[in-house]
Amino acid sequence: MQHDIALFSQLCDVLFKSETEQPVAYPIPTSKLYKEIDLSLNPKGVIEENLINILHDIVKSTPKTASKSFFNQLFGGRIGKATLGDLLAVMLNNSMYTYKVAGPQVGIEKQVIENICKLAGYAENSDGTVAPGGSMSNMMALIMARDAISPSVRTAGLTKPMTLYTSKESHYSISKNAALTGIGRDNVRLVRTNSKGEMSAKHLEELIQNDSENGYQPFFVNATAGTTVIGAFDDTEAISEVCNKNKVWLHVDGAYCGGVIFSKTHKHLIRGLEYSDSFSINAHKMLGTPLSCSIIVTQHKAQLHHSFSNEADYLYQTDGDDFNLGKTSLQCGRRNDALKIWTLWKSVGTNGLEEIVDKQFEMAEIARNYIKNNEDYNIYSFDDSISVCFNYKGVDAKELCTALYENSELMVGFGKFNNQEFIRMVTINSLLEKEDILAFFSTLEAFVANKMLKVFNS
Repeated sequence: MQHDIALFSQLCDVLFKSETEQPVAYPIPTSKLYKEIDLSLNPKGVIEENLINILHDIVKSTPKTASKSFFNQLFGGRIGKATLGDLLAVMLNNSMYTYKVAGPQVGIEKQVIENICKLAGYAENSDGTVAPGGSMSNMMALIMARDAISPSVRTAGLTKPMTLYTSKESHYSISKNAALTGIGRDNVRLVRTNSKGEMSAKHLEELIQNDSENGYQPFFVNATAGTTVIGAFDDTEAISEVCNKNKVWLHVDGAYCGGVIFSKTHKHLIRGLEYSDSFSINAHKMLGTPLSCSIIVTQHKAQLHHSFSNEADYLYQTDGDDFNLGKTSLQCGRRNDALKIWTLWKSVGTNGLEEIVDKQFEMAEIARNYIKNNEDYNIYSFDDSISVCFNYKGVDAKELCTALYENSELMVGFGKFNNQEFIRMVTINSLLEKEDILAFFSTLEAFVANKMLKVFNS
């Protein structure tokens, strides 16, 4: 084992060097992947020297998500203390379903949950769990809402068509979860949004009333704190009034930007969160932990237990339900994803996490100001967002992003809003500085001048 730890350290050195020398890995076309790297599995193993060489190739060829040239997804960067917690979780290898197996790791997860609840403004008897991803957090909220309004559904199944509501700009997991839980995609109502991508509370109420009058059972509203493309925040306060009036569960999907609960400056973006029934946040996004670290909390502790507990004498043999986390989990066996956010939070404090969040907005503002002061750019995103959406010199966004990737210049994605396609630059890496933002634009501009225009003119 000590030898493999040393090898791991060696591979980390290879990674760090590669991130510096080639921050955007040269992409291997899928047609050539198995020819360029030996990924085959055979009856006999390879000698260690060959394995090490293959691992070197894999490390060098894998996209560098911690690089300061990576703006492609809603995560990025690498924070030491959070990475330390994740590596330690691997070495300890505890499963989080019982206190008997996980010991103090259970207390770590409970502390994370308790403090997230406080920051959300939830009551003292609130609870939550760590889920296997943002999509599954949303599914857990949907299941609790379904079970709360129809307690017999767990045994008898659906006896009446149920409807749920979400912004047309929300995450695709909402309709996917409707299919997986028996609600049905056809019973997902897409609520209109305004010019900034924020859900219309007025249209939401109209949809709920219409469904109620037509024999449906409205049961769940999903509001979004940071829509996937444009980074918009739904008006949770206004939406909560509609939900309370119609006795419908309100979930706030804060997977992308729920981290604003840590910021005194930006917490107003999620005003009214305390009126919601459940709230999810991905620490591997705004808070910068390694993938994955998804947390869901709810003001209805009894409902969480009712929806996800199941007796198993072979498993729950000691301690009370509060310390046997499998009683409130979607899974049985699961890895310890709480430790990485705990080591980070413990080391920098709540104030340090606030700085991490605020830094992302600061970098987004620098990017927006650069775009606004340059007539070659058109901006399509708004203030109070860490998604910076723009086009440059009328170059097709999809073609430009693809070319930047294929030529190992930058990793940045494209998106679409209000029938306009654009480049979407995400400033979620808290290690970015102003010079990194300016370097992004310099690289893009030089690439267009030296390569893209030649292609278009040929």
